Amino acid sequence: MDVQMSFKGVESGILYLVPTPIGNLEDMTFRSVRILKEVALIASEDTRNTQKLLNHFEITTPQRSFHEHNYKERIPQLIELLQSGSSIAQVSDAGMPSISDPGHELVVACIEAKVKVVALPGPTAGLTALIASGLSPQPHYFHGFLPRKKKEQQEVLAQFKQEKATVIYYESPHRIQKTVQVMMDIFGETRQAVVCRELTKLHEEYLRGTLAELNDYLKEHTIKGECCLMVAGSTESPEEIIDNRSLKEQVEELIAQGLKPNDSIKEVAKRNQLKKQVVYNEYHEIA
Repeated sequence: MDVQMSFKGVESGILYLVPTPIGNLEDMTFRSVRILKEVALIASEDTRNTQKLLNHFEITTPQRSFHEHNYKERIPQLIELLQSGSSIAQVSDAGMPSISDPGHELVVACIEAKVKVVALPGPTAGLTALIASGLSPQPHYFHGFLPRKKKEQQEVLAQFKQEKATVIYYESPHRIQKTVQVMMDIFGETRQAVVCRELTKLHEEYLRGTLAELNDYLKEHTIKGECCLMVAGSTESPEEIIDNRSLKEQVEELIAQGLKPNDSIKEVAKRNQLKKQVVYNEYHEIA
């Protein structure tokens, strides 16, 4: 049973995961403001960004930096404070903690140390963009940021080629066109997709169309602001997935798209409803 424990006779503090606005400051909840005022310390991904938020809501709670470059040394310090009875709020630069910051590692450490963790609901870019995208919201799959290198991107995206759910990705504006190009090569030109930028801000914009249409637009237009990229799920039926090419040709196609040979063999076996060994033997020309 997971329960909050006392530490040397002192009841442990609470780690609060506090979401912050992804653009519009009016999205800050009353509860979030109250918690940030009440805790002993705020662990911030970027103290400069968070200070602007604190100033706006007249919050004077001290901060301590907590990001991907210092979390290993920070976590023991924060756990010690929590076990001594002090409560801490953890915030990212924007949106929900733990998605693209080391909040997850802190949560795991708190669970292991029997420190209570409380998550507050609030702004999150992925779901906010999804429900206005026009793409099917259920089922959906949140992936977040893709690798930056093209080959690694191809390997990840190849695994989503037959995914039926709408997939949500995060991407920076200066990489968005190249990412859409890679997706078009793997998913096909006609797959529906939506790019949302400047979510909740004055210049919020949704770009809707096929991957080919989005790719053409992004080649001609430079966009600003962090992007949420949503891609519709595959509509191919199992019958359409099985084709008349040889098993070796099918494996080679997936490898060319960036998937590893063993993963490609597994995928082709699944598509053709065959045992992996059958595909392995044909690919390696084993009699």
